[in-house]
Amino acid sequence: MESSTVCLANATVCNGTSCLVPESNFNAVLSAVLSAVLTILLALVMFSMGCNVELKKFMGHIKRPWGICIGFLCQFGIMPLTGFILSVAFDIIPIQAVVVLIMGCCPGGTSSNILAYWVDGDMDLSISMTTCSTLLALGMMPLCLLIYTKMWVDSGMIVIPYDNIGISLVALVVPVSLGMYVNHKWPRKAKIILKIGSITGAVLIVLIAVVGGVLYQSAWIIEPKLWIIGTIFPIAGYSLGFFLARIAGQSWHRCRTVALETGMQNTQLCSTIVQLSFTPEELNLIFTFPLIYSIFQIVAAALFLAVNRSPRCGLECHSQSTVFLPRIGPSGPIRYVPLSYHRFRTEGSMA
Repeated sequence: MESSTVCLANATVCNGTSCLVPESNFNAVLSAVLSAVLTILLALVMFSMGCNVELKKFMGHIKRPWGICIGFLCQFGIMPLTGFILSVAFDIIPIQAVVVLIMGCCPGGTSSNILAYWVDGDMDLSISMTTCSTLLALGMMPLCLLIYTKMWVDSGMIVIPYDNIGISLVALVVPVSLGMYVNHKWPRKAKIILKIGSITGAVLIVLIAVVGGVLYQSAWIIEPKLWIIGTIFPIAGYSLGFFLARIAGQSWHRCRTVALETGMQNTQLCSTIVQLSFTPEELNLIFTFPLIYSIFQIVAAALFLAVNRSPRCGLECHSQSTVFLPRIGPSGPIRYVPLSYHRFRTEGSMA
């Protein structure tokens, strides 16, 4: 049987039966498109998050920063350290450890604000913590990566793409600031933008999963170690955040808020940074971890919500809370008197 001497139409070099066909650049084009779309959608999500911030309430928390300081310690102290300990304990490869650390350094997401409302948390504190951690991530994420990846960088095992990470974080901070300005000037329009941003956040997660599955098919062959880390990490964040806030003397509703802000990370940001910062070969090893974390942070949050909504827990938590009731003083102005929840219920039943 004679061999064909006809080359393909897209062959660049033909010599008899030898043809050189260029590799398909479909994946490269799709990867570039995905990077651009992720950046735009993430900017819209963060812009909508800024539209949820009321400057007066935000500045009030800045002037009384104890809750913000606890959140800062949890977000950029506990979470990166936990990520480092898990990476070393499970002996994952350095490039995977970097992504675990990036996840640990990510600020809280908008989902934590919604969950804080559902568990009767401090909504103003939740929004202020999310905003502060987002703004501070510009400096704290590179600093934490510098500290915790030193053992791998010094040995020449990895190179941290600080320039790409920095660009991603700058692109994050600007939309948040603009959103805060829009909410200050046009609060009604800001509420509409907030709803659009919530929908966009859900679309962004689905887009990452679908397109990432096409681009990095081998990334779905996931090591059991990453599944285990993705399960433990958010649960550790919720638990440690809650206990640290409790040790610091915060009320129960504030402890719940700090716990959610600590464990509920901005996984869309992590996915975008990973997509923009690493090569396709590296992405095949790490792309799915933000999605794994996203799944288990939602599962853990659902369990947290179920426990909080149980009658026994609700009674115990509220029994240690403080209620502020308005009282009119002799001179006329209203002042607020703190009462324990138990006394509030007793006086209320006698009234």
